[in-house]
Amino acid sequence: MSTAIKKANQAVQQLETITNKQYYPHFHLAPLAGWMNDPNGLIYFKGQYHAFYQHHPYDENWGLIHWGHAVSDDLISWRRLPIALAPDQEFDKSGCFSGSAVANNDELCLFYTGHVYLQGQDKFEAIHQTQCLATSKDGVHFEKQGVVLEPKKGIVHFRDPKVWQQDGNWWMVVGQSDLENIGQVLLYRSDDLRHWTFDHIVVSNIDPKVYMLECPDFFPLGDKWILMFSPQGMQAKSYKYRNLFQSGYIVGNWRPGQQFTISKHFQEMDFGHDFYAPQSFLAADGRRLVFAWMDMWESKSPSKQDKWRGCFTIPRELILDGNNHLRNRPIKELETLREKSKSLVDIVVKDQLKNTAIESINCELIVEFDMTQSNAERFGLQLAATPDGKQATLLYVDLQSQRIILDRSFSGLDLKGYRSVRLPKTKKLCLHIYVDVSSVEVFVNNDLYSFSSRIYPKLPAKRQVNLFAENGTAKIIKLDSWQLKSIYE
Repeated sequence: MSTAIKKANQAVQQLETITNKQYYPHFHLAPLAGWMNDPNGLIYFKGQYHAFYQHHPYDENWGLIHWGHAVSDDLISWRRLPIALAPDQEFDKSGCFSGSAVANNDELCLFYTGHVYLQGQDKFEAIHQTQCLATSKDGVHFEKQGVVLEPKKGIVHFRDPKVWQQDGNWWMVVGQSDLENIGQVLLYRSDDLRHWTFDHIVVSNIDPKVYMLECPDFFPLGDKWILMFSPQGMQAKSYKYRNLFQSGYIVGNWRPGQQFTISKHFQEMDFGHDFYAPQSFLAADGRRLVFAWMDMWESKSPSKQDKWRGCFTIPRELILDGNNHLRNRPIKELETLREKSKSLVDIVVKDQLKNTAIESINCELIVEFDMTQSNAERFGLQLAATPDGKQATLLYVDLQSQRIILDRSFSGLDLKGYRSVRLPKTKKLCLHIYVDVSSVEVFVNNDLYSFSSRIYPKLPAKRQVNLFAENGTAKIIKLDSWQLKSIYE
């Protein structure tokens, strides 16, 4: 183990001793202490799932980025391993940025971006970025193999390699901002993981304002190929693109030796406040799964005062429907976390706030509304709510605007604003909800839409689920709830 990694492990363990866990998640992957952002190197290798992540172990701010590391046998119970990568070489001395993992025979290979500030300048335009390789036999200790891919001359932003094997070749997509500040995704191929040849530009210039396509991922699903990425610079349009940066996908067709052709142009993947840098991987049974960073650049984060920041979403399965809509839904394994179940049936809420006595600190809810018997102007749930409803995260149907809304205006500390999606035309509306200590995730009609948002309720406070309806009636067919166990071993 290198000196830099030993020092980083000691730092994060020391920081953990002064970390306040008041907003720390029960069932989401988060750093022991310090900063976390993008998921990296997600892979099933030698009988275990590995999740790496962008990590600053020295304090709660983005800084000198390392790779944190956790493993699981079942995607549910996780244990932390030593930090995998530390910036300690000339080619990565300013940070080991995002990347991916592949298994090459019995060797685990990590591809990452070596980040270097030029001439000692701590500015993001005076940088050099290259794609680098590190390898391991045991999946814990990694040996750096150096730079395997350089950008073209003059290119500054060139990062986030995602690598896979197909048809006897290795393939890599990388995000780039070209010499005219146009965001692109480039495709490369290799025979040996060390020597890479440019293949073609997969996409470029998806929007006049987009200057960078971060964290690209390229994979088959059904009979199509999905290009998933996080564009920077996209401007808000009505209800769309309301976050600082977005994450989404393009659907198309591709096979080796051909250009990528687009069937469906860019679509947002999640409609909450906090969803960025999703990365997919294959489960042991072949399902295509995904984690994302459940946070957002430059957003307020009260947990920073507690010496940590950032977590992943729950793991989700990706499905491509017949309309080329990429859906994401909670993996079935999450059901093993359930305990203390409770069911309510045939509930009518009319011009009132109704307490359910369901504790809402770390819970799962499935609620079904009868839309044929619900006529209130607004109706839905208060999550992580005080009994009087004055502090709550609101999830509701607005029949006037015909939208489903997740509103943080009364959630607690610092965070404001709402996000919404179009109300589907349906006789029964199902909302599948996960509430953790500092987050809410919602899945509409199984997997039609998802919302992922952080919340920070004012403490101390009893937190529960309330139901409400304004100017009319809401009919709830059934409300199932469970408290959820911790994922940490």
